[in-house]
Amino acid sequence: MMSTPVQWWIIAAVLVALELASGSFYLLMLAVGATAGALAAHLGLGTAWQWVAAAVVGAGLIAVLYTLRNKSVKTAPQANRDINLDIGSVVQVSAWDANGESRVRYRGSDWSARFGGRGEALPGQYRIHAMDGNTLVLEPLATGHDATHAQSGADSA
Repeated sequence: MMSTPVQWWIIAAVLVALELASGSFYLLMLAVGATAGALAAHLGLGTAWQWVAAAVVGAGLIAVLYTLRNKSVKTAPQANRDINLDIGSVVQVSAWDANGESRVRYRGSDWSARFGGRGEALPGQYRIHAMDGNTLVLEPLATGHDATHAQSGADSA
């Protein structure tokens, strides 16, 4: 008959194989727990302590993984730079209309733009914050006095 550590190592190997088929990482955390059970068996601890080690380590790692996955900030696709490489680019706005909309020159063509920042929409440089269909949602690079100063400096140049 197999020794207890070998049984734990086989359980860990099976869990790793199942993990490779599923890709969820949760089974991998259980495999690490089974490894803890194997190490407890190698240390000569009783069967109950082996199960405790496997359960505490496996469940603890699952709890940590679950917390980390749910804590990460989910960015809306319209503002996700990984999906839309235009996010973060800078454009020049010459004027805004009464509705907070404008036409800007970007990537060689005219685009519709909408003010998406706080405060007053003033002419100047803006960063693309998101895309709403074919409309650029812009936020100012600088706020308050800095935006006015940057614009007056551009006018005098």
